[in-house]
Amino acid sequence: MEWRGQRESDNVEDVRGSRVGRTAVVGGGIGTVVLALIYMALGGDPRVVLDAAQQLAPADRGTPGPVADTAASAEQKQFVAVVLAETEDVWRAAFEQRGGHYLEPKLVLFTGAVESACGTAASAMGPFYCPGDQRVFLDLSFFDELAGRFGAPGEFARAYVIAHEVGHHVQKLLGISSRVHAAEQQADEARANALSVRLELQADCYAGVWANRSQRALKLSAEDIRDALGAASAVGDDRLQKAARGYVTPDSFTHGSSAQRMHWFEQGFRAGALEACDTFAGQQPE
Repeated sequence: MEWRGQRESDNVEDVRGSRVGRTAVVGGGIGTVVLALIYMALGGDPRVVLDAAQQLAPADRGTPGPVADTAASAEQKQFVAVVLAETEDVWRAAFEQRGGHYLEPKLVLFTGAVESACGTAASAMGPFYCPGDQRVFLDLSFFDELAGRFGAPGEFARAYVIAHEVGHHVQKLLGISSRVHAAEQQADEARANALSVRLELQADCYAGVWANRSQRALKLSAEDIRDALGAASAVGDDRLQKAARGYVTPDSFTHGSSAQRMHWFEQGFRAGALEACDTFAGQQPE
């Protein structure tokens, strides 16, 4: 992956070091621990966790202020800006081909906790997209978690994380996520989980579409694609549940298994077209 020297997006908002009033705390029971681990990986709509976590604790009352970048964090910020710019270029062209207009999302860099239109979120939830303000939220420390804790190193593994969250923005613009979330409100727990899985896997598929269309600009290699597949596998519900409690309950999946996440990323990558993902999740939830 060759990203240095590429265009950087102007849509990165850096609020690292800012203080928030209160932080959502996920606690109470092994079920919420598993849910927190899933969202630590690649969250979709964080309200799923926020609704479940009712405890609140005061935020750190230390003096807030801008974060002084190290050489490593400055490079990570530049990397994020380049990847976001490439998502803008790809999705703008894709929407224009369909006769539509792509509204670029903002990407917010934060540390510790952050306020969003979806509520207050802790960095332990991992990267997430909030449809309420059409922003992707990312604590750069997650990249270390991805490589160390989840065993998914590589720059394109990090790019996949960003592309997945931007995939949720694409769903927002296409009206898919609102229809699925409305259906979730009317469904029982098992059905709601199944709908959540479909939404997440479509975001993986969209990440694959983006990877296909970015091959030339980023000079992607077969190793880069393997890194993305490794990240998709690392954050599968089955793998996270197995690590958290030693067994797997497929009916409680919210993001999909490792095999499913890899499959739908590959599906999008092979096709390079949104339509390949539409045939999976559809424009109306079943």
